[in-house]
Amino acid sequence: MYMVDNNMTYTIADIAEQTGLSPDTLRYYEKIGLIQPPERGYSGQRKYSTVDLGKIVFVTHLRNTRMPLKKVQEYIDAYNQQDEQQCYALLDEHRRLVEAEIAEWTATLDLLKYKLEHFQEIKDGK
Repeated sequence: MYMVDNNMTYTIADIAEQTGLSPDTLRYYEKIGLIQPPERGYSGQRKYSTVDLGKIVFVTHLRNTRMPLKKVQEYIDAYNQQDEQQCYALLDEHRRLVEAEIAEWTATLDLLKYKLEHFQEIKDGK
């Protein structure tokens, strides 16, 4: 989890370390508009704010739940336009997909546990 300090700025390396994203991925997300270009320091170095960090963390969570980049972009566009209805619809649709995937994984996990119990019984000579 990331640490929040409202007065702090972060370098691209700091953001990468806190989010697990590579600097190349961060630059790519900036290039395609998933994240806004951060302010630059006097040397041209990116200086991310805590607000930037929070947005990047949210995008990371969406990607970790397998939301396609196109859908993430739709969400970001709706958010930037303050279209709360569209934001809600996109997140609700994605929630349903995540819940369905969790149900599939849970069923698979239950089957694996059943098989492991069966093989353990064989190993134990029962």
